[in-house]
Amino acid sequence: MIAGLAGGIAARLGVSTVYVRAAFVALALAGGVGVLCYLIGWLVTPDQRQYGSLIVAEEPPTTTQRIGLALAFLAVLIALDAVGLWFGPVVWPTVLFLFGGALIWDRSSAESRERMARFTRPSEGDQPRSRAQIFAGVTLMVVGVVVVLASLRSFQSLGPVAIAVLLTAAGFMLLFGPWVLGLLEDLSDERTARIRSEERAEMAAHLHDSVLQTLAMIQRTDDPQRMITLARAQERDLRAWLFEPDGGSNGGSVHEAVADAAAKIEATFDIPIEVVVVGDRALDDRLTPLVGAATEAMANAAKHSGATSISVYVECSDDSVDAWITDQGAGFDPDTVPPDRRGIAESIVARMVRSGGEATIVSEPGEGTEVHLRSETR
Repeated sequence: MIAGLAGGIAARLGVSTVYVRAAFVALALAGGVGVLCYLIGWLVTPDQRQYGSLIVAEEPPTTTQRIGLALAFLAVLIALDAVGLWFGPVVWPTVLFLFGGALIWDRSSAESRERMARFTRPSEGDQPRSRAQIFAGVTLMVVGVVVVLASLRSFQSLGPVAIAVLLTAAGFMLLFGPWVLGLLEDLSDERTARIRSEERAEMAAHLHDSVLQTLAMIQRTDDPQRMITLARAQERDLRAWLFEPDGGSNGGSVHEAVADAAAKIEATFDIPIEVVVVGDRALDDRLTPLVGAATEAMANAAKHSGATSISVYVECSDDSVDAWITDQGAGFDPDTVPPDRRGIAESIVARMVRSGGEATIVSEPGEGTEVHLRSETR
Protein backbone atom coordinates (compact mmCIF):
# COMPACT_ATOMS: atom_id res chain seq x y z
CA MET A 1 0.00 0.00 0.00
CA ILE A 2 2.96 2.36 0.64
CA ALA A 3 6.23 0.71 -0.34
CA GLY A 4 5.29 -2.97 -0.56
CA LEU A 5 7.38 -3.80 2.51
CA ALA A 6 4.60 -5.58 4.45
CA GLY A 7 3.71 -7.60 1.37
CA GLY A 8 7.35 -8.60 0.86
CA ILE A 9 7.79 -9.68 4.49
CA ALA A 10 4.52 -11.61 4.39
CA ALA A 11 5.57 -13.39 1.19
CA ARG A 12 8.92 -14.30 2.72
CA LEU A 13 7.41 -15.62 5.96
CA GLY A 14 4.47 -17.28 4.20
CA VAL A 15 1.81 -15.48 6.23
CA SER A 16 -1.04 -13.14 5.34
CA THR A 17 -0.06 -9.53 4.64
CA VAL A 18 -2.71 -8.22 7.04
CA TYR A 19 -0.81 -9.66 10.06
CA VAL A 20 2.41 -7.90 9.05
CA ARG A 21 0.58 -4.61 8.64
CA ALA A 22 -1.04 -5.04 12.06
CA ALA A 23 2.40 -5.71 13.52
CA PHE A 24 3.81 -2.47 12.06
CA VAL A 25 0.88 -0.48 13.44
CA ALA A 26 1.29 -2.09 16.87
CA LEU A 27 5.02 -1.27 16.87
CA ALA A 28 4.21 2.30 15.86
CA LEU A 29 2.34 2.64 19.15
CA ALA A 30 5.55 1.67 21.01
CA GLY A 31 7.24 5.04 20.81
CA GLY A 32 7.12 5.11 17.02
CA VAL A 33 9.40 2.05 16.67
CA GLY A 34 7.16 0.65 13.95
CA VAL A 35 7.65 3.73 11.75
CA LEU A 36 11.43 3.51 12.16
CA CYS A 37 11.42 -0.22 11.38
CA TYR A 38 9.34 0.40 8.28
CA LEU A 39 11.76 3.04 6.98
CA ILE A 40 14.78 0.82 7.62
CA GLY A 41 13.06 -2.17 6.03
CA TRP A 42 12.16 -0.08 3.01
CA LEU A 43 15.86 0.76 2.52
CA VAL A 44 17.28 -2.75 2.97
CA THR A 45 14.60 -4.85 1.27
CA PRO A 46 15.86 -6.27 -2.05
CA ASP A 47 14.12 -5.51 -5.33
CA GLN A 48 11.72 -8.31 -6.23
CA ARG A 49 12.59 -7.96 -9.91
CA GLN A 50 16.20 -8.92 -9.11
CA TYR A 51 15.75 -11.19 -6.08
CA GLY A 52 12.28 -12.59 -6.56
CA SER A 53 13.31 -16.06 -5.33
CA LEU A 54 14.55 -14.58 -2.04
CA ILE A 55 11.23 -12.92 -1.25
CA VAL A 56 8.80 -15.79 -1.81
CA ALA A 57 8.78 -18.48 0.88
CA GLU A 58 9.93 -21.91 -0.24
CA GLU A 59 7.06 -23.60 1.58
CA PRO A 60 4.21 -22.43 3.83
CA PRO A 61 5.01 -22.26 7.54
CA THR A 62 3.79 -24.96 9.87
CA THR A 63 1.49 -24.34 12.80
CA THR A 64 4.48 -24.52 15.17
CA GLN A 65 6.33 -21.90 13.14
CA ARG A 66 3.29 -19.60 13.17
CA ILE A 67 3.05 -19.90 16.96
CA GLY A 68 6.77 -19.18 17.19
CA LEU A 69 6.38 -16.00 15.14
CA ALA A 70 3.51 -14.84 17.35
CA LEU A 71 5.48 -15.51 20.54
CA ALA A 72 8.56 -13.75 19.20
CA PHE A 73 6.52 -10.67 18.31
CA LEU A 74 4.86 -10.75 21.74
CA ALA A 75 8.29 -10.87 23.36
CA VAL A 76 9.34 -7.79 21.36
CA LEU A 77 6.27 -5.90 22.59
CA ILE A 78 6.95 -6.88 26.21
CA ALA A 79 10.58 -5.79 25.88
CA LEU A 80 9.57 -2.41 24.45
CA ASP A 81 7.08 -1.98 27.28
CA ALA A 82 9.80 -2.82 29.80
CA VAL A 83 12.19 -0.16 28.50
CA GLY A 84 9.47 2.48 28.50
CA LEU A 85 8.78 2.75 24.77
CA TRP A 86 5.04 2.66 25.25
CA PHE A 87 2.08 5.00 24.94
CA GLY A 88 0.26 3.85 28.07
CA PRO A 89 -2.00 0.99 29.14
CA VAL A 90 -4.37 1.43 26.20
CA VAL A 91 -1.76 -0.03 23.83
CA TRP A 92 -2.33 -3.66 24.80
CA PRO A 93 -6.10 -3.52 24.13
CA THR A 94 -5.32 -1.74 20.87
CA VAL A 95 -2.89 -4.51 19.88
CA LEU A 96 -5.52 -7.14 20.62
CA PHE A 97 -8.04 -5.14 18.60
CA LEU A 98 -5.63 -4.88 15.64
CA PHE A 99 -4.83 -8.57 15.49
CA GLY A 100 -8.46 -9.50 16.13
CA GLY A 101 -9.42 -7.46 13.07
CA ALA A 102 -6.55 -9.02 11.10
CA LEU A 103 -7.78 -12.49 12.04
CA ILE A 104 -11.31 -11.67 10.88
CA TRP A 105 -10.00 -10.27 7.60
CA ASP A 106 -7.75 -13.30 7.02
CA ARG A 107 -10.55 -15.78 7.69
CA SER A 108 -13.12 -13.94 5.56
CA SER A 109 -14.05 -14.90 2.03
CA ALA A 110 -13.10 -12.80 -0.99
CA GLU A 111 -16.67 -11.46 -1.19
CA SER A 112 -16.60 -10.38 2.46
CA ARG A 113 -13.29 -8.60 1.98
CA GLU A 114 -14.72 -6.79 -1.03
CA ARG A 115 -17.64 -5.56 1.06
CA MET A 116 -15.38 -4.35 3.88
CA ALA A 117 -13.05 -2.65 1.40
CA ARG A 118 -15.93 -0.57 0.02
CA PHE A 119 -15.72 1.67 3.09
CA THR A 120 -12.35 3.03 1.92
CA ARG A 121 -13.25 3.57 -1.71
CA PRO A 122 -13.33 7.13 -3.05
CA SER A 123 -16.91 6.81 -4.29
CA GLU A 124 -19.78 4.69 -3.05
CA GLY A 125 -23.35 4.95 -4.28
CA ASP A 126 -25.03 8.35 -4.28
CA GLN A 127 -22.51 9.89 -1.82
CA PRO A 128 -19.13 10.29 -3.53
CA ARG A 129 -16.14 10.49 -1.24
CA SER A 130 -12.54 11.38 -2.04
CA ARG A 131 -9.52 9.76 -0.45
CA ALA A 132 -8.72 13.14 1.09
CA GLN A 133 -12.10 13.14 2.85
CA ILE A 134 -11.52 9.63 4.18
CA PHE A 135 -8.03 10.55 5.41
CA ALA A 136 -9.32 13.77 6.97
CA GLY A 137 -12.11 11.92 8.76
CA VAL A 138 -9.73 9.33 10.23
CA THR A 139 -7.25 12.07 11.23
CA LEU A 140 -9.94 14.05 13.04
CA MET A 141 -11.03 10.94 14.93
CA VAL A 142 -7.44 10.22 16.01
CA VAL A 143 -6.83 13.86 16.99
CA GLY A 144 -10.04 13.84 19.00
CA VAL A 145 -8.92 10.79 20.97
CA VAL A 146 -5.48 12.33 21.57
CA VAL A 147 -7.01 15.59 22.80
CA VAL A 148 -9.23 13.71 25.24
CA LEU A 149 -6.28 11.72 26.54
CA ALA A 150 -4.09 14.82 26.76
CA SER A 151 -6.72 16.56 28.86
CA LEU A 152 -6.22 13.93 31.50
CA ARG A 153 -3.29 14.09 33.90
CA SER A 154 -2.07 10.64 33.01
CA PHE A 155 -3.16 7.56 31.15
CA GLN A 156 -3.72 5.90 34.47
CA SER A 157 -6.67 8.22 35.08
CA LEU A 158 -8.58 6.36 32.38
CA GLY A 159 -9.23 3.86 35.09
CA PRO A 160 -9.72 0.11 34.97
CA VAL A 161 -13.22 0.47 33.54
CA ALA A 162 -12.03 1.93 30.22
CA ILE A 163 -9.30 -0.69 29.91
CA ALA A 164 -11.78 -3.44 30.71
CA VAL A 165 -14.14 -2.16 28.02
CA LEU A 166 -11.35 -2.18 25.43
CA LEU A 167 -10.27 -5.68 26.45
CA THR A 168 -13.85 -6.90 26.27
CA ALA A 169 -14.28 -5.38 22.80
CA ALA A 170 -11.08 -7.01 21.59
CA GLY A 171 -12.12 -10.38 23.02
CA PHE A 172 -15.56 -10.05 21.45
CA MET A 173 -13.98 -9.41 18.05
CA LEU A 174 -11.73 -12.44 18.40
CA LEU A 175 -14.51 -14.78 19.51
CA PHE A 176 -17.62 -13.56 17.72
CA GLY A 177 -16.29 -11.41 14.88
CA PRO A 178 -16.28 -14.22 12.28
CA TRP A 179 -19.77 -15.33 13.32
CA VAL A 180 -21.20 -11.79 13.11
CA LEU A 181 -19.56 -11.28 9.73
CA GLY A 182 -20.98 -14.56 8.49
CA LEU A 183 -24.44 -13.56 9.70
CA LEU A 184 -24.19 -10.27 7.82
CA GLU A 185 -23.12 -12.16 4.70
CA ASP A 186 -26.11 -14.48 4.98
CA LEU A 187 -28.48 -11.53 5.35
CA SER A 188 -26.96 -9.81 2.33
CA ASP A 189 -27.15 -13.00 0.25
CA GLU A 190 -30.78 -13.53 1.26
CA ARG A 191 -31.64 -9.94 0.31
CA THR A 192 -29.90 -10.32 -3.05
CA ALA A 193 -31.72 -13.59 -3.76
CA ARG A 194 -35.07 -12.01 -2.83
CA ILE A 195 -34.47 -9.04 -5.13
CA ARG A 196 -33.53 -11.32 -7.99
CA SER A 197 -36.59 -13.47 -7.40
CA GLU A 198 -38.86 -10.42 -7.43
CA GLU A 199 -37.24 -9.14 -10.62
CA ARG A 200 -37.74 -12.51 -12.32
CA ALA A 201 -41.37 -12.56 -11.19
CA GLU A 202 -41.94 -9.04 -12.54
CA MET A 203 -40.35 -9.94 -15.85
CA ALA A 204 -42.42 -13.13 -16.11
CA ALA A 205 -45.60 -11.19 -15.32
CA HIS A 206 -44.84 -8.56 -17.96
CA LEU A 207 -44.01 -11.13 -20.61
CA HIS A 208 -47.23 -12.98 -19.83
CA ASP A 209 -49.24 -9.77 -20.08
CA SER A 210 -47.72 -8.72 -23.38
CA VAL A 211 -45.76 -11.23 -25.45
CA LEU A 212 -47.66 -14.39 -24.55
CA GLN A 213 -51.01 -12.65 -24.96
CA THR A 214 -50.05 -11.39 -28.41
CA LEU A 215 -48.73 -14.77 -29.51
CA ALA A 216 -51.98 -16.42 -28.43
CA MET A 217 -53.99 -13.88 -30.44
CA ILE A 218 -51.79 -14.36 -33.52
CA GLN A 219 -52.44 -18.11 -33.35
CA ARG A 220 -56.21 -17.53 -33.34
CA THR A 221 -56.45 -15.17 -36.31
CA ASP A 222 -56.37 -16.01 -40.00
CA ASP A 223 -55.86 -12.45 -41.18
CA PRO A 224 -52.19 -11.93 -42.21
CA GLN A 225 -52.47 -8.15 -41.94
CA ARG A 226 -53.79 -8.40 -38.39
CA MET A 227 -50.90 -10.72 -37.52
CA ILE A 228 -48.43 -8.11 -38.78
CA THR A 229 -50.21 -5.33 -36.90
CA LEU A 230 -50.18 -7.27 -33.63
CA ALA A 231 -46.54 -8.25 -34.04
CA ARG A 232 -45.44 -4.66 -34.74
CA ALA A 233 -47.42 -3.28 -31.82
CA GLN A 234 -45.93 -5.89 -29.51
CA GLU A 235 -42.43 -5.15 -30.79
CA ARG A 236 -42.85 -1.45 -29.98
CA ASP A 237 -44.16 -2.17 -26.50
CA LEU A 238 -41.38 -4.66 -25.76
CA ARG A 239 -38.64 -2.33 -26.96
CA ALA A 240 -40.06 0.50 -24.87
CA TRP A 241 -40.19 -1.72 -21.79
CA LEU A 242 -36.62 -2.93 -22.29
CA PHE A 243 -34.83 0.25 -23.23
CA GLU A 244 -36.80 3.28 -22.02
CA PRO A 245 -36.04 4.47 -18.45
CA ASP A 246 -39.71 4.69 -17.49
CA GLY A 247 -40.51 1.27 -18.92
CA GLY A 248 -42.40 2.71 -21.86
CA SER A 249 -45.24 4.10 -19.76
CA ASN A 250 -46.77 7.20 -21.28
CA GLY A 251 -49.18 7.92 -18.44
CA GLY A 252 -47.89 10.00 -15.58
CA SER A 253 -50.98 9.41 -13.46
CA VAL A 254 -53.29 6.55 -12.60
CA HIS A 255 -56.09 7.93 -14.78
CA GLU A 256 -53.86 8.32 -17.82
CA ALA A 257 -52.23 4.91 -17.40
CA VAL A 258 -55.53 3.02 -16.97
CA ALA A 259 -57.15 4.86 -19.89
CA ASP A 260 -54.15 4.16 -22.11
CA ALA A 261 -54.18 0.45 -21.21
CA ALA A 262 -57.93 0.22 -21.83
CA ALA A 263 -57.53 1.88 -25.25
CA LYS A 264 -54.86 -0.63 -26.27
CA ILE A 265 -57.01 -3.59 -25.19
CA GLU A 266 -60.01 -2.17 -27.01
CA ALA A 267 -57.98 -1.93 -30.22
CA THR A 268 -56.48 -5.37 -29.77
CA PHE A 269 -59.59 -7.37 -28.87
CA ASP A 270 -62.22 -5.15 -30.50
CA ILE A 271 -64.32 -4.87 -27.34
CA PRO A 272 -65.55 -1.64 -25.68
CA ILE A 273 -64.17 -0.82 -22.23
CA GLU A 274 -65.84 1.83 -20.12
CA VAL A 275 -63.38 3.53 -17.78
CA VAL A 276 -64.45 5.74 -14.87
CA VAL A 277 -61.78 7.25 -12.59
CA VAL A 278 -62.69 9.26 -9.50
CA GLY A 279 -59.81 11.39 -8.34
CA ASP A 280 -56.27 10.86 -9.55
CA ARG A 281 -52.76 10.26 -8.27
CA ALA A 282 -49.29 10.27 -9.78
CA LEU A 283 -47.85 6.87 -10.55
CA ASP A 284 -45.25 5.52 -8.13
CA ASP A 285 -43.72 2.16 -7.21
CA ARG A 286 -46.91 1.03 -5.45
CA LEU A 287 -49.44 2.16 -8.03
CA THR A 288 -47.61 0.99 -11.15
CA PRO A 289 -48.18 -2.69 -10.22
CA LEU A 290 -51.88 -1.90 -9.66
CA VAL A 291 -52.14 -0.53 -13.22
CA GLY A 292 -50.35 -3.62 -14.51
CA ALA A 293 -52.69 -5.95 -12.64
CA ALA A 294 -55.72 -3.99 -13.87
CA THR A 295 -54.42 -4.28 -17.44
CA GLU A 296 -54.10 -8.04 -17.07
CA ALA A 297 -57.62 -8.27 -15.63
CA MET A 298 -59.01 -6.29 -18.58
CA ALA A 299 -57.13 -8.48 -21.05
CA ASN A 300 -58.40 -11.66 -19.38
CA ALA A 301 -61.98 -10.38 -19.51
CA ALA A 302 -61.66 -9.37 -23.17
CA LYS A 303 -60.14 -12.70 -24.16
CA HIS A 304 -62.01 -15.27 -22.06
CA SER A 305 -65.29 -13.84 -20.75
CA GLY A 306 -67.20 -13.53 -24.02
CA ALA A 307 -68.84 -10.35 -22.64
CA THR A 308 -69.90 -7.56 -24.96
CA SER A 309 -68.30 -4.86 -22.79
CA ILE A 310 -66.06 -4.39 -19.78
CA SER A 311 -66.41 -1.86 -16.94
CA VAL A 312 -63.47 -0.37 -15.10
CA TYR A 313 -63.98 1.82 -12.03
CA VAL A 314 -61.00 3.38 -10.21
CA GLU A 315 -61.24 5.42 -7.03
CA CYS A 316 -58.26 7.40 -5.75
CA SER A 317 -58.37 8.64 -2.17
CA ASP A 318 -55.77 10.07 0.20
CA ASP A 319 -55.10 6.68 1.78
CA SER A 320 -55.53 4.17 -1.04
CA VAL A 321 -56.36 3.46 -4.67
CA ASP A 322 -59.04 0.89 -5.49
CA ALA A 323 -59.85 -0.55 -8.90
CA TRP A 324 -62.76 -2.79 -9.94
CA ILE A 325 -62.73 -4.57 -13.31
CA THR A 326 -66.14 -6.11 -14.03
CA ASP A 327 -67.69 -8.09 -16.88
CA GLN A 328 -71.01 -9.89 -17.33
CA GLY A 329 -69.50 -12.75 -19.28
CA ALA A 330 -69.17 -16.49 -18.83
CA GLY A 331 -67.39 -16.37 -15.47
CA PHE A 332 -65.36 -19.22 -14.01
CA ASP A 333 -64.59 -21.09 -10.82
CA PRO A 334 -61.31 -19.71 -9.40
CA ASP A 335 -60.65 -23.00 -7.57
CA THR A 336 -60.58 -24.97 -10.81
CA VAL A 337 -58.00 -22.88 -12.66
CA PRO A 338 -55.19 -25.21 -13.84
CA PRO A 339 -51.79 -24.65 -12.13
CA ASP A 340 -50.10 -23.96 -15.48
CA ARG A 341 -52.34 -20.93 -16.09
CA ARG A 342 -50.32 -18.27 -14.32
CA GLY A 343 -52.15 -15.15 -15.53
CA ILE A 344 -54.28 -14.65 -12.43
CA ALA A 345 -51.84 -16.08 -9.88
CA GLU A 346 -48.74 -14.21 -11.05
CA SER A 347 -49.83 -11.21 -13.12
CA ILE A 348 -52.64 -10.15 -10.76
CA VAL A 349 -52.48 -11.65 -7.27
CA ALA A 350 -48.70 -12.07 -6.83
CA ARG A 351 -47.99 -8.73 -8.49
CA MET A 352 -50.24 -6.92 -6.00
CA VAL A 353 -48.81 -8.81 -3.03
CA ARG A 354 -45.22 -7.95 -4.00
CA SER A 355 -46.10 -4.24 -4.01
CA GLY A 356 -47.86 -4.40 -0.64
CA GLY A 357 -51.39 -4.42 -2.08
CA GLU A 358 -54.11 -7.03 -2.37
CA ALA A 359 -56.32 -8.55 -5.05
CA THR A 360 -59.74 -10.17 -4.69
CA ILE A 361 -61.38 -12.11 -7.51
CA VAL A 362 -65.07 -12.98 -7.36
CA SER A 363 -66.49 -15.10 -10.17
CA GLU A 364 -69.01 -17.86 -10.79
CA PRO A 365 -69.80 -19.74 -13.98
CA GLY A 366 -72.46 -17.82 -15.89
CA GLU A 367 -72.42 -14.87 -13.46
CA GLY A 368 -69.49 -12.84 -14.76
CA THR A 369 -66.30 -11.78 -12.97
CA GLU A 370 -65.24 -8.92 -10.71
CA VAL A 371 -61.59 -8.21 -9.86
CA HIS A 372 -60.93 -5.83 -6.98
CA LEU A 373 -57.44 -4.35 -6.60
CA ARG A 374 -56.32 -2.20 -3.67
CA SER A 375 -53.03 -0.41 -2.92
CA GLU A 376 -52.37 1.61 0.20
CA THR A 377 -50.71 4.95 -0.50
CA ARG A 378 -49.61 5.69 3.05
